[in-house]
Parts: sequence; structure tokens; C-alpha cells
Amino acid sequence: MNHKNIITQRLETIPLSLYIHFPWCLSKCPYCDFNSHVLSNKESIAAYIDSLLVDLVIEACVHNNCELRSIYFGGGTPSLLSADMVAEIIQQVKNNFSFIPEIEITLEANPGTIDLNLCKEFKDAGINRISLGIQSFDDEKLKAIKRIHDAKQALTAVDAVKSAGFTNFNLDLMFGLPGQDVASAIKDLQIALSFSSPHLSWYQLTIEPNTAFGIAKPLRLPHSEKLWKIQQAGQDLLSQAGLKQYEVAAFCRSPENMCKHNINYWQYGDYIGIGAGAHSKLTSIEHTVRRHWKISDPCAYMQSEDFVEGEEIVVTEKIPLEFMFNALRLYQPVSYGLFQERTGFTIGSIKNQLESAQKLGLIELTDDSIITTKNGKNFLNNLLEIFL
Repeated sequence: MNHKNIITQRLETIPLSLYIHFPWCLSKCPYCDFNSHVLSNKESIAAYIDSLLVDLVIEACVHNNCELRSIYFGGGTPSLLSADMVAEIIQQVKNNFSFIPEIEITLEANPGTIDLNLCKEFKDAGINRISLGIQSFDDEKLKAIKRIHDAKQALTAVDAVKSAGFTNFNLDLMFGLPGQDVASAIKDLQIALSFSSPHLSWYQLTIEPNTAFGIAKPLRLPHSEKLWKIQQAGQDLLSQAGLKQYEVAAFCRSPENMCKHNINYWQYGDYIGIGAGAHSKLTSIEHTVRRHWKISDPCAYMQSEDFVEGEEIVVTEKIPLEFMFNALRLYQPVSYGLFQERTGFTIGSIKNQLESAQKLGLIELTDDSIITTKNGKNFLNNLLEIFL
């Protein structure tokens, strides 16, 4: 495949982010359906970084020194990388792309793989935001979902992130865990709030088909009524604590703490993905949307020359619906101007769907924007189905 045919000239008014995928973990979580694999040979990491940097240069040649809004090291467990490796990657990104002045550079970390020194080193390497995969502060719940860390390590890891000087960080928590009730779910949130985290991700455990839990469903999962009570109690607690819900599963203390990288996804911005299984979405000056994705198997990825497994051009008529499917995840008005800028269509192109959603009380329409109602937020899947 000729990688340079994937995109013509990109529409530079649309923000651009970079996603960097690290495909390995110390163990595979039974609920995880991401492209992650158990690390069996640490020597593979150096070879993978070599391929990653070649992948980066190929993308940079196509995109001609574009400006990046955010960089996100995801996985897998990127905190298995050394700080020197992270610094090398960031330096090569700087050599090939320009950065907005307030660029956000996030690294996902597992509490069982970091300490204070490593946090300091990551900060020195250029990371300015850590996303810490806590999931729970309860040992019983952590064992039930087979996390490699325990509650004590989780607490120590949050202390390390704060002590290293990170003022922007995220704590990742789950609810709906085996054996969990309202009280234990709320306790997790209360512990997280005690650290004055500027950002929390709080989302329900889902059972995906191609996972260990999908094959053998865990026992004692909370029923739907209990899940609803947990969700309502948790949202009330976070609101009272001064955290605003700005996305389905994301809460922050101030607008500055919103995750720039994720917002760019939900607002139908552009992104480049490098690394095994990473996806890209790019918009041409003609508002053609093209996607391409990298080879998912890490070994095959490292043996490839151009790393690309496939590409597609989004059917033009589907672009407005794709935009809505993403933008409605955000708990803020969706302006008609943003819709037109990102899709190339006027808001009239989805008039029928908007009227249907409005009649059902899921959205309100103003002179310049779409506002999701409380019912629309509570029954988001019903709302999204209208735009499928």
C-alpha cells in the first residue's frame, strides 16, 4: 500500500492530535478488548521503538510539519517505557511537527509500574499529564478484575504523581465491579476526591465479547437497578465536590483540566496514530474523511515497511452522522458552526434526525446550537441510534 495516497492536502483549520500506542502489559486484564499483549521479552521494546520512530517519520512526511494540539501515549501500559525512551519519542515528534504553546502530552500509567522517581523522570522527559489506571481502591475489587496492583500501590502511585509536580492528572475508576454496592463505589470516589484530582474518569465495567470476561462472565455483577443507583449517587457526589461532568465518563474541576486529546476525538477533530493497531482520521480540504490503521500484531508491525494494514474513505453522506455520534458524548452545546466546519455540511443536512430527537425530548435546538437534555444524557444510546 502506498501510504502517501491515504490523504491529500489536510484541512488545517481542524485540530490535529497524535496517538502513540504501546501494545504490551505485564498481564492482560480480563475485561480489556484493546490491542494489548502480555510482555514476554523486554528486549522487544527497543526494537518496537525503532519501528515506532520510522512510523512517525513516514506520517510526518505526509503531513508536512502540521501543528499538534495533543500527544497521547496509550496502551497497553506505556509506563513500562523508560523515561529515556519517552524523551526520545517526544524529541522526534518535535523534530517533525510543530506544537501549540499549551500542548497536552499524556501518558497512561499503571500503579503497579511507577514510583516517585519514574514520575519525576517522565515529567522531565516532557510528559505534562498522567492518566493513572486505578480502577478501584478496594483490594477485593482489584482482585476480582485481576489488576496487577493492590490498594496500597494505588494510593502510593497517586502520591507519587502529585509529589512529582503533576498539576494536571487523571484518575481512572470503574464502577459495576463484581460484588460492588453503592457504598463501596462511593468510597472509591471519596478516596479519589481526597487527592483533589483535577480530572476523574468514572465509567461502568462492560463485558466485551472478545475478552476473558466475555468467555466466562464474572459472578456477582451488580444488576441494572443497582448500577443506576450507583451512577446517580456517584454523579451527585462528584457534582457536590465541584467536578463538572463534561463527557459521558469524564469529570473535571475546571475547563483547563478537560482532556484536550479526548475532546478532539469527540469534536470530530483529526488525529494521527502510530504504533501497532493505531488508527488515524484525517480531513482533506475537500472535506473528504479518510481513515487508516496500522498492523495490530506487534511482531508483524515491527517487520513491516509502511506499517499500514488498511484504509477507507468515509462515505460522504455518513460524515454528518459520524460527527453527531461523537459530539453528543460531550455534555456541552454543539454549535452549528462547529458542525459545518468539521463536516462541510450545513446543519440542515440532519434536519430530520434533529427533529426526531427534539420530539422525543432528548435535545433542545437554539438559534445556533444543539443542547442535550437531561433525558438525552440519561438515554444517550437512544439518542445516538437516531443518528446511526
